[in-house]
Amino acid sequence: MATTNFKGNPVSTSGELPAVGSKAPDFELVGTDLAPVTSGSLAGKKLILNIFPSVDTGVCAQSVRTFHEKASGLENTEVVNISADLPFAHKRFCAAEDIENATAGSTFRSDFAADYGVKMTDGPMEGLLARSVVLVDAEGKVVYTQLVDEITTEPDYDAALAAVN
Repeated sequence: MATTNFKGNPVSTSGELPAVGSKAPDFELVGTDLAPVTSGSLAGKKLILNIFPSVDTGVCAQSVRTFHEKASGLENTEVVNISADLPFAHKRFCAAEDIENATAGSTFRSDFAADYGVKMTDGPMEGLLARSVVLVDAEGKVVYTQLVDEITTEPDYDAALAAVN
């Protein structure tokens, strides 16, 4: 179990982020077209797993915009935006923001939150995902993680993007 904060109050997660240097846990999410988004279908690419509570909050929405803006030109790199939102919310958001070629994954039929240790187990957002970033290299190894200390703040984009290279 790890701890983050929501407006200064401690919030526990269901586990720990995968260890840097370990093989990233396989995952299956639900994409905006209701088709599976899997680690296998993304194999061979560098993955920026942008994990957050809900695309319908300002900070979460900003993280999707910022990672899309900063990482869309990176070679062989895919940003995967992951939350417990239904696929329809991801699709609506990306359409409203003109974010094309974004990969979004819903955890609503998935073990992702447990496998990555990011499910908040208490606090007002209990059941949603704790804001975090996991970078996976093209061989499937975890090269960077961040559990954001305060859910209401953005991740460290510069550190995450530096780890991509």
